[in-house]
Amino acid sequence: MLYRDRYLILMLVPVIIYYLVFCYFPMTGIVMAFNDYKIGSGLAGIFTSKYVGFKWFKQFFSSIYLWRLVRNTFLLSFYSLIFGFPIPILFAIAVTQVGNKKLAKTIQVSTYLPYFISTVVVCGMINNFLSPSGGIINTLLNKIGVDSINFMNLPEWFRPIYVISGSWQSFGFNSIIFVAAIMGISPDLYEAMKVDGANRRQVIWHLILPSIKPTIILLLIMTLGSMMSVGFEKVYLLYNTAVYETADVIQTYVYRQGLQSNNYSYAAAVGLFNSVINFAIVFAANRLSRKLTDTAIW
Repeated sequence: MLYRDRYLILMLVPVIIYYLVFCYFPMTGIVMAFNDYKIGSGLAGIFTSKYVGFKWFKQFFSSIYLWRLVRNTFLLSFYSLIFGFPIPILFAIAVTQVGNKKLAKTIQVSTYLPYFISTVVVCGMINNFLSPSGGIINTLLNKIGVDSINFMNLPEWFRPIYVISGSWQSFGFNSIIFVAAIMGISPDLYEAMKVDGANRRQVIWHLILPSIKPTIILLLIMTLGSMMSVGFEKVYLLYNTAVYETADVIQTYVYRQGLQSNNYSYAAAVGLFNSVINFAIVFAANRLSRKLTDTAIW
């Protein structure tokens, strides 16, 4: 069988190498969270550094930044989930109900494009649009008699900016799997509901949503698995010291502690804590989903 499928197995080799090098091998660095690693000790120092047990975890748990980091990370993810997760579903339902297929395809493609824009470019656009001097948003506000607002330096504006821009950038691409699930529904079911006299709202509520329910649940569980992993790049490019109160998250804190302060062991401990929380959330969500809906990842 190995010889028969040798070409298929060969195609898997690059994928296996990728996961080994970039996913599994870096896991060995977890031991740094329990050691006092110094950058001068090299790669071998990861395993030979002095063992300090849970010293770095205790230091993080007693940190004055703990509550702020956990709160900001959770709220950014929570708001992104609440406002960002339903939009692709609603969009997928809406676009599949468009009678003109050419128009539907045009709408779909146009909403995919923002996903492929670099995060750096998106953040640059956000800064330009919201600039207090010459930004399009403040220009419009000035025209209606409202003073310019320095959005990027006000803590209360960071979360709305992050969530809205993230939803805009990703909803089209995220809708692909829901569109595929809807397109997989048998036409016979639509015909049966049409014969029964069902209107469009009833078709959506009693046929489309129940049909894509397993897809929704599985994607929701996977999304919950990254609940405490806010996109580092976007936060880092948008935030500044003026908005740390609402913008500073665990990933940016790990970056500052690890790469800027060279406190690698402490940063590894904070990162491990974050990963454990993510695993606990996805495990609990999967178990709850299996109990309530009989649909789960494992």
